[in-house]
Amino acid sequence: MSFTVSTLNFINAKQVLQEGLDAIANGEHECDLSKLGQVDSASVAVLLAWQKAAKQNKLHLRFKNTPESLISLASLYGVTELLALS
Repeated sequence: MSFTVSTLNFINAKQVLQEGLDAIANGEHECDLSKLGQVDSASVAVLLAWQKAAKQNKLHLRFKNTPESLISLASLYGVTELLALS
């Protein structure tokens, strides 16, 4: 099961966070980030919250098609491994 994120930044982080949490609560364990354009630090925070929620639900959350800009931000903050990004 998978869900897709197309926009994730400071402006809509709260809404997208909840949408992802709902998807994870329903058993979805893969997030497609291929349509994600603009990212900022809120994006990293939301992905970390999703990972935490997935672990609490005993799921392994996988991010696929992660944009290089998001990988760079996660690397800058030192959380690439926590997010399982490559």
